[in-house]
Parts: sequence; structure tokens; C-alpha cells
Amino acid sequence: MRRPNITIGRKRRDNAAKLLHVMENLVPPAILPHKVIAPLTQGLQATDLPAWLETLIGIAILAAMAMLANFIVKKIFLRLAIRVLPHGSPTPGAIVSRLANIVPAVIVSRGIAAVPHIADAAVTVTRNVVSAFIVLTIGLAISEGLNLANELYLRRPDAASRPIKGYVQVLKIVLFAGVAILIVAALMEQSPLLLLSGLGAMAAVLMLVFKDTLLSLVASVQLTSNDMLRVGDWIEMPQLNADGDVIDIALHTVKVQNWDKTITTIPTHRLISDSFKNWRGMSESGGRRIKRSLLIDQDTVAFLGAGEQDRLRRFALIDDYLGGKQSEIRDWNARLDADGRDPVNARRVTNIGTFRAYVAAYLKDHRQIRQDMTLMVRQLDPSPRGLPLEIYCFTNTTDWVAYEGIQSDIFDHLMAILPEFGLALFQEPGGSDLRRALDPGGTAALRGQGARNAGPQEPERAQMHS
Repeated sequence: MRRPNITIGRKRRDNAAKLLHVMENLVPPAILPHKVIAPLTQGLQATDLPAWLETLIGIAILAAMAMLANFIVKKIFLRLAIRVLPHGSPTPGAIVSRLANIVPAVIVSRGIAAVPHIADAAVTVTRNVVSAFIVLTIGLAISEGLNLANELYLRRPDAASRPIKGYVQVLKIVLFAGVAILIVAALMEQSPLLLLSGLGAMAAVLMLVFKDTLLSLVASVQLTSNDMLRVGDWIEMPQLNADGDVIDIALHTVKVQNWDKTITTIPTHRLISDSFKNWRGMSESGGRRIKRSLLIDQDTVAFLGAGEQDRLRRFALIDDYLGGKQSEIRDWNARLDADGRDPVNARRVTNIGTFRAYVAAYLKDHRQIRQDMTLMVRQLDPSPRGLPLEIYCFTNTTDWVAYEGIQSDIFDHLMAILPEFGLALFQEPGGSDLRRALDPGGTAALRGQGARNAGPQEPERAQMHS
């Protein structure tokens, strides 16, 4: 009968006792009470287990300790901390949750060496990986801290005019670049300075890789410092099919929600290299411009006779204008008569001038037109499509729907009252115009035939209904 190796058994029991002693020193009694450690120690010392089984038991115990510590920190302490923090406002809960992952990582890093029969290489690799994990966890916690700072900044009244989201993203890029260097250094067991020394040779490559980032960074600084763009601004950029409100300003892109609810993403540096129109000034001024023309048929422009002038004086808006104009022209013509000039040199009132004065008086009397902003009615260069009479003024609201309603009401009235001045709008010939021009009597005859055909049918309908 083969006798057991007493030396090997004693060595294994010593390793087990060492493991439990380290665990007892690492974990406070609140996490692993002494009543649990004592029976476990006696059980491991009393049994003669294989080496691989002791290793598995040690790893299992270490994993259980790490999981228990993670549960206690996150489910108990973290929940209590969140309850204490004020609700309804940004809290550092996400930061604390990230940092809580360090506790089980530290337990694994310290306790891995106490696992019996584990290779030194495995201990080194495990500690290096845990160190890299801790560095990554701290980096993510700092990133959450930057997000919290941005959320708190957005509560400021001037946050929309001077956003810091681009700067936060730049800090995150620098942060994660440093985290990546530290992780590689931890895994390789090398100094981070050794890795940084090799970055000088990669400067050209980094400049090429981060070209868009550098351009966007400079553009973000210029946009913010010069107050060129804010969240909520209405901008137009036809070359990129952008026409709507800015909903987000980031480091690399600016998002614009167009009026058809589509989203246009614009590279930030394009807002510096290309031109765009910002309608913020219109919104802040409180007035929205009306700039539209009535195309007057030039064949209807004529002088007004005395009777026509008296008839137009019925309009209260131009009564004073016509009275002053008649007096001015009468004095002018009287001087011409005294000088014996030909009557062709006499001045007379025109219907287009009188209508222009009426439009100006109508706009000045309109309650929804800003009187403290530019208001004028002017003629533009005549064209083959008529004489443009442009209305240039500002409404007292910037709301789109209200603005369109005011503008439509004004032009509805002007187009309807235009014949009172003997004027007509220019309109390109349509199908009915061409038919009347080619066959002047055909349309009337056709209408007469239609009337005759409709006449005898009325008694028939009456009989049918009776």
C-alpha cells in the first residue's frame, strides 16, 4: 500500500491557509464575516485536494469576493448615495457608478497572487489587465464628469449663444488618447514617456488622420468666439441644401432641421470656409420683411383727368395727397402759362403715381406693419413682363404663419382695388386669351348656343321632378 506524501499535503494546506489569511486581510468583516472564514479554513486544511482543484477553488473564492464587493458597493452604497442627491437636476451618479467598478478590480489585483499553484506569468498578466481596466474606468468616469459639466452649463441663460459642447469633445479626444497610452503602457509594463517619445515620428501621420478634427476645432472656436451660430438659429446654406433651425452644434458637425423635418448634417469647418445666411437678426428685431412686387400692365398707365381725380378723392387715405398734388401742379402750370409755354409742358397727375401714394398710405395706416422700420413703395425697371411696383416693409411679427397671413391680406386688397385707378396687372396670355384672339366671335357664339341648349331643358326637369 502506497503511503501518501505528507510533505505535499502539508504544503497544500499551508497554501490554502495563506490564501484565506490574505482574503481575511483584504476584505473587511462586513463583506466576509469571520464566521464564514473560520469553517472554510478548517475545511481546506482538513482535506487533501489536488493542486488544480485548489487553484480553481481559490479563483472561485476570489471571483465571489469581487462580485460580492461589486454588489455591496453598487446596490447598497450607490443607491443610498443617489437617494441623498437632489432629484430633477444632473447628478454625479454616473461618475460614482463608473468608479465603483474599481473596488472589485482592486480585490482581484491584490488577491490573484494568493491563489495557490498559479503561475507567476498569470499573476503578472492579470495585474496588468486589471491595471488597464482601472485606467479605462477612471477615463470613463472623467468623461461622465465632462458630460455633467456640459449639462450644468446648458442651464445658464447664455448657454445657447456660447455652447461648449465642441470644447468638451476636444477634451474627450485628449482624454481618451491619454487613456489609450496608459493602457498600452500598463499592458506592456513600460513607462508612458517611452511611448510618448515615439509620437514625434508619427506627427505627420497624426496630422493627416486628425485633419478634419483640427479643422473642426478651429472652426468651432471661431463660430463660438464670434457668436456666428447658436442652437435655435434659422440658417440657409443652399449649397448644402440646408434651410431650417440649428438643433445641435458639435465638434465635427452641425445639425440643421429643415422645414420639411429632414436633417442636414454640415461639417463644422464648412460654416467658416463657405457662406451661410443666419436669420437670427430678423428674429431679434421683431419684424419680418415683405418684399414683393405687383407687375402693372404698362398699357394701362395714363394721366388722370379732373373728374377721375375728384372720384379718387373718395378714398380717405389719398384725399390729402390729391389735394396737395393738385395745388402743387396748379401753381406749376400757372407759372408755365405766365411764361407763355406750350401746354405740353404742363404737369399732370398719373394713375400709377396716385396708386403708389395710396399703397404707401395704406401701409402706414396698417396696424400690423412696423412704422419704425423701412417702409417704401417703389418702381423697378420696366421689363417685358410689366412695370414692377415693389412693396418693401416689415410686419410686427416674425411668426411664419402670421407673417404669410398679413402679406396675403395686403396683396389681396391691392390687387382688388387696382382697377379703381384704371390699372391692371400684367398676365401672360393663356389658352382662353389665345382662343379669343384667334376667333373673337366663336366664344360668344359658343356661350349663346350653350344657353339655348340649357333653356328647353328646364321644363323637362320640372316635369321629371313633378
